Amino acid sequence: MIPTRRTLVAALAAAGTLASLTACSGGSSGTSADKPEGTYTFWDPYPQFDNSSPWGKRVTACGKEAGVTVKRTGYDTTDLGNKALLAAQQGNAPDVMLVDNPVVSTLVEAGILNKTSDLGLDTKSIQKNIIGAGTIDGHAYGVPIGANTLALYYNKKVLSAAGVDPASVKDWKSLTAALEKVKAAGKKGITFSAINTEEGSFQFLPWFWGAGGDLKKLNSDKGVAALALWKQWVDAGLAPKSVLQNTQTTSWQEFATGEYAFGENGTWQLGNAEKAGFDYGIINIPAQNGGSAPVPTGGEFATVPVQQDTGRYDVSKKIVTCLTSDKNLLATDTTLMYVAPTASAQAEQVKQNPALKPWVDAVAAARGRTSGGLGSKYPTISQPMWTAVQSALSGSKSPQAAMDTAQSSAEKG
Repeated sequence: MIPTRRTLVAALAAAGTLASLTACSGGSSGTSADKPEGTYTFWDPYPQFDNSSPWGKRVTACGKEAGVTVKRTGYDTTDLGNKALLAAQQGNAPDVMLVDNPVVSTLVEAGILNKTSDLGLDTKSIQKNIIGAGTIDGHAYGVPIGANTLALYYNKKVLSAAGVDPASVKDWKSLTAALEKVKAAGKKGITFSAINTEEGSFQFLPWFWGAGGDLKKLNSDKGVAALALWKQWVDAGLAPKSVLQNTQTTSWQEFATGEYAFGENGTWQLGNAEKAGFDYGIINIPAQNGGSAPVPTGGEFATVPVQQDTGRYDVSKKIVTCLTSDKNLLATDTTLMYVAPTASAQAEQVKQNPALKPWVDAVAAARGRTSGGLGSKYPTISQPMWTAVQSALSGSKSPQAAMDTAQSSAEKG
């Protein structure tokens, strides 16, 4: 059933922050029934990959396997969710759509995604914490094509010159002490992304959760402690002021200069790490008082939007299955540099690339951003949170005042 205009308008109003969570799209101008029979539309948040790239070729091959031509459009991650809502309202949603996992719950609330069980898509082999990011009220609404998360890359030469053993970094106190030694030795401490988009929230969450913070209470002492840590680092010159504008890409570029001891980043940078020209290592992000901090699950879900012409679902299912079945996940995730969402594919990935082992372990322990019953409420919490980070690090508000404002905004949202 096509979602009503009222449902979609409500979802669009509630998803004002989706512009920073998701990705864009195009598509045919008519209803799904108007689309050429042999052409299926496919939207994803990978504009960096054109159709001649390994990913573009993979999507094309899956269309051929299903007996159709796939018209793929990749758009910036900031627009896809909103475009999806508008397209459904206009009756021209794409046949298959890849969306960032926090967006799934918002699209489900709008009534525009099919349940995987209704389509006959098999998700039994997917790790529970990974499929959980796209599961609402016990029903999965997409199939994860892979997962990623965050850890700390470190420069072995920089740490060695400063007399820092990476194994000594076990909590916030020991990490800060390491950064101070590195600065005293004439190098730079740590870089990360604190930009005012979902990337900033994604990078802040390990510290927030590592302090014991609860997304339903942003201004608790624990949540404020995490923001105070970041502010301490920036104020002391242990982290650069550029973190306020850094995306995860520009943050990586800073780390890749070889001047920084640590860089918070993800699985997707492994290929770049090999090209960086210096020896590196990877450690888990430490929790405030020791142990590994919970890290957020990243990655996209392959979803099948509701169509007026339900006869198109069979081919859409074949395309999704081609990208996400156990036998094909290895090729898909190697192309995208993701950790596979199934144990069997993960084992094969580690066999081929042992450097993925710490990432597989991290993904296994990762936490969904919409977990804990947040669902579609997450965007209304994430935006105030990244705004608080910006306010505190820029010096316009104290960490406490910034988080108080964030909590007030989240409650109104």
